[in-house]
Amino acid sequence: MKLIVESGATKTCWVAVSSGREPVEIKTAGINLASMRSDAIESIVIKAVDELKEKGISNDVEEVFFYAAGLIEQEGEKVPDLAKELDKVFTRLFPSAEIEYATDMLSAARALCGHNPGIVAILGTGSNTCFFDGERIVKNVPSGGFILGDEGGGARLGKLFVSDFIKGLVPEPVAGEFARDFEVDYHTVVKNVYRGDAPSKYLGSFAPWILGRYDTSDYVKELVDKNFRDFIEIYLRQYDIERYPVGVVGGFGYANRDILEKVASECGVKISTIISAPMERLVNYHMGIL
Repeated sequence: MKLIVESGATKTCWVAVSSGREPVEIKTAGINLASMRSDAIESIVIKAVDELKEKGISNDVEEVFFYAAGLIEQEGEKVPDLAKELDKVFTRLFPSAEIEYATDMLSAARALCGHNPGIVAILGTGSNTCFFDGERIVKNVPSGGFILGDEGGGARLGKLFVSDFIKGLVPEPVAGEFARDFEVDYHTVVKNVYRGDAPSKYLGSFAPWILGRYDTSDYVKELVDKNFRDFIEIYLRQYDIERYPVGVVGGFGYANRDILEKVASECGVKISTIISAPMERLVNYHMGIL
C-alpha cells in the first residue's frame, strides 16, 4: 500500500493506492509545516488515518510520499527540517513505511513529465518553474513570492490591479464597480497587504472578479495578458523551450488556459499540457503507469 499526500495551505489531499484496487481519496485541512504546532499537525494526520480506516485502508502502508510547498530539501538529509515533527507522527503511525518528503515543485514535475525531461510551471495563487531531467529538478528560477515576483499567478494579477486602483489608474466603469463590490478604501487595502495574515491570498481573491471583465474591458485584458506575458518572458525563456515541452499545473492556470495559451502563442511558446491539480497523474506515476 502506498500513501500519496499533497499538502497545501488550505487543504491536504490523501490518496491510498495498491495494485488491484481503486484508489481511495480523502481531503483534510491543510498542513503548514512552517507555522503549525506539532499537536495540530498530529491531529490532522490522525484524522486522515481514521478516515482512511473507515474506507477500508489499514495501517499496513509500505510507502508514504509527502509533497508540500515550502519544503527545502537538504543534501544528505532524508527529512527536511520543516518536516521533522511530521516525520515523528508518520513513523509512529506507519512504523514499517519508507517515507519521502518533497516539494510541490517535484509533485508537479512528476505529474506533468513522468520520467521524461521537461519544463514545469505551477500557476496558482503564486507561481514557480523548474527544469526536470526525468529524475530530479536541476534548475529553478526563484519566484520571489508575491512581493518580489509570482508573475503569472493570481496574487500578482490582484496586486497589479489593486496597485492601479489605489493610484486612480483603473478606468471607469471598472473602478466604480470594484469599489461597489469590495471594501477597498486605501486604509483597508494597506492593512490587508502589509499587516494581514494572508496577503497573497487576499490579493489573489480579486482575480476571479478581474477576469470576469476580460472580454469587456481593454484595460483588464491588457493587465491579464501582461501578467501571463511577464511569466513567459521572465521565467520560461530562461529554460530551453525550443527543445523541451512546457507543462503547467495549477487552478489559476487551468481556469484561464485559453488566455494563457493565446498569450504564449503570441510570444512564440507552445504549452503542451495544462492540468488543474497533480494528484491523478501522481497516482499513475507512483503506480508505474506514467
